[in-house]
Amino acid sequence: QVYLAESGGGLVQPGGSLRLSCTASGSVSDINAMAWWRAAPGKERELVASILNPVLPNYAGSVKGRFTIARDIAKNMLYLQMNSLKPEDTAVYYCNAVMRPGYMKNDYWGQGTQVTVSS
Repeated sequence: QVYLAESGGGLVQPGGSLRLSCTASGSVSDINAMAWWRAAPGKERELVASILNPVLPNYAGSVKGRFTIARDIAKNMLYLQMNSLKPEDTAVYYCNAVMRPGYMKNDYWGQGTQVTVSS
């Protein structure tokens, strides 16, 4: 079992920055990759960024060059640095842990943190 807790969301003006954090606990040694997803009102959940163990980040085209994903394996933390935020970045952001092949469950999700970009 893996438990994920996001923090760092909030209200920010367009052009501003936020840093999201995700704390992982439980069977963290069985985590293969981690990712950030987001769900905007009326839209399906979309993949924002992912990072594969050891280090191989991928980004959605809409955030490339503005967002940076980072993982601190020693601290069991996942981060998402978001710069040059736009109103269309407004969404609930979710931390996701993808488990190693053969684990009892494919992945785990956090409860989400709200990010609102508005003037």
